[in-house]
This record gives sequence, structure tokens and C-alpha cells, in this order.
Amino acid sequence: MVVEHLHKCAATHRATVPVHEIFRGQTVWQGDVEVFDIKDHPKAKRAYGWSHLDGAKDERTRFVAVLEIPPVESAETAVRVQIVKDARKKK
Repeated sequence: MVVEHLHKCAATHRATVPVHEIFRGQTVWQGDVEVFDIKDHPKAKRAYGWSHLDGAKDERTRFVAVLEIPPVESAETAVRVQIVKDARKKK
């Protein structure tokens, strides 16, 4: 539902992929990424979605949906791209 809402296209669940992203020996993100085939999107045929706790005290759930558009080519790269995007936003 989140993929369909955020990217305005039909989505069909394809798989669940566990992702563990480590940077400089520290876990920066770990969880399951849902893989979706999408229809009627002009640039992408696949999307990746997940949720995680967010906020100063993890008081809310954030839903993320990333399209498979280069450099995103897998669940792992979707997570990496979003981590970098979020880090740039905080600066």
C-alpha cells in the first residue's frame, strides 16, 4: 500500500529480503526489505519497501519505498541509497 501511495503505481509483493548494512564495523541498519514488482511507472519495474522506528525517541514508525532506478539495483543498494539520502538531509 505504501509503495502504491508514494509512487502512484500498482505493486505486487515478490519477496522479502533480509538486509544487514554495516559501516566501519557498526550496524547502521538491519531488517527485512519487501520487494515489489510495479506496473505503470514510467521509470521503474521494481520497488523496495521497509519500515523502521524514527524520531528522537523512536516514537513513530517511518515507511520507506525506493524505486529500482540506478544506482538502486537490489534491496541492499536501496537501503544504502536511503541511508546516504537521510544523512545528507540531516546536515
